[in-house]
Amino acid sequence: MNNGVYVNGDWRPGHGPAFQSYDPATGAIIFEATSADNADVIRTVIAARKAFPKWAAKTRAERIALIKRYAEALKAREAEIAEAICRDTGKPLWEGKAEAATMIGKAALSIRAYNERTGERSEDAVFGRLSLAHKPWGVMAVLGPFNFPGHLPNGHIVPALLAGNTVVFKPSELAPLVSTLMIKAFEEAELPEGVVNIVMGARETGAYLLAATGIDGVLFTGSATTGIAIHRQFGGRPEVILALEMGGNNALIVWHPCGVEEAADQIVHSAFITAGQRCSCARRLILPKGDWGDAVLASVVARIKTMVVGPWNGPKEPFIGPLISPTQAARVRSTMVELLARGAVSIIDPVIGSPGPAFVRPGMMDVTNATDIPDEELFAPFLQVTRVATFEKALQVANDTRFGLSGGLVCDDPARWDEAQNTLRAGVLNWNRPTTGASGAMPFGGPGLSGDGRPSAYYAADYCAWPVARQEADKATRLPAPGLN
Repeated sequence: MNNGVYVNGDWRPGHGPAFQSYDPATGAIIFEATSADNADVIRTVIAARKAFPKWAAKTRAERIALIKRYAEALKAREAEIAEAICRDTGKPLWEGKAEAATMIGKAALSIRAYNERTGERSEDAVFGRLSLAHKPWGVMAVLGPFNFPGHLPNGHIVPALLAGNTVVFKPSELAPLVSTLMIKAFEEAELPEGVVNIVMGARETGAYLLAATGIDGVLFTGSATTGIAIHRQFGGRPEVILALEMGGNNALIVWHPCGVEEAADQIVHSAFITAGQRCSCARRLILPKGDWGDAVLASVVARIKTMVVGPWNGPKEPFIGPLISPTQAARVRSTMVELLARGAVSIIDPVIGSPGPAFVRPGMMDVTNATDIPDEELFAPFLQVTRVATFEKALQVANDTRFGLSGGLVCDDPARWDEAQNTLRAGVLNWNRPTTGASGAMPFGGPGLSGDGRPSAYYAADYCAWPVARQEADKATRLPAPGLN
């Protein structure tokens, strides 16, 4: 049994119920811990609050130096972190390695963003000078998702620390392993006690954290349902900064002229990578009616049939692994049944439960003539296809969603791209690249139900500090004015 609370530099048992996490590929228990109860959460927030003044008082150079040491410690544990990611999530090893590398690279990108977007400057004024500085908010609650259990919370924590904030981090109870290695790296980097704390547990632990007195910000990545609930909870509390990344029902338009095989590759990587468990995955595919669109679909179906689906450490390296749980896999079947009832037609049925109950070989359904299709994000390798007669209609269908995270156009005509980028409503918009292509050197977020207007990645620096605009004079002077002696 592991300890479920990390506070003031020590792991301690929580006083809440025990919980377990499982290898999605095998169902084997890989982590057990006692969760944090309300009193445990309060202690971590108090610890973070106590550590805040000294951490905030450190110089920019000192905080940057520590984050560089943290990156070095992650690098030394890179293989261990990659394997933990695979065990947590079921991802193929090549994806686990990519996520571990991204965690390491986040340090340099965050330092660059910190200096660029929250820097200091000064200029002369008639009375003296104008100067700009930035200050941290205080204690940040970071709620991590299961699909990128290292990279995504790391993308909040590192910018928060650079800005001078302290952190209470709640990892997903479905993928807690990686967080323990992150703490080891912070310890090796000699992070002061209380600056980063962890509370483990399920929904109740998260609720305790959000309700705790002393939280100055909430940095969240997860579902729209949970994000909206957090937004409601903090309504009327503008003193708490919220950064909510809430996924998307993303559209990919594939249009001629374009090579059929090239188009099929872009679709597969957009819709099915990470078993569809990326918030930037394409959920909706929009194709022209006719022979060319038929050929593209046939090529995608051929790839699905030969795709290697299996465990990360199996005899043959897979393209995708399992979903996070059998429960999530079962949602694919229920979604398919619902869409069939609404008039959809199966293009290729998903294969659910092989080689294990959490595995799903991708499926596709034609929803062109379906009615009242739910505008929801299904975290799974399942693609809804709409066939249209004109490019204008394709753009219309793509924008017919409450979300706005990512989107894309696969087409070799630059005029089509010009029209698409001026019309499509998405914060991540790619041309002849998968919808999942997102760079840490760019902001990540979008309008609608995809977030609250505070994009992450390169722009995380923006919500981790507040600007201080100053007028300064070395000596007080008289201020003459009409009507004033």
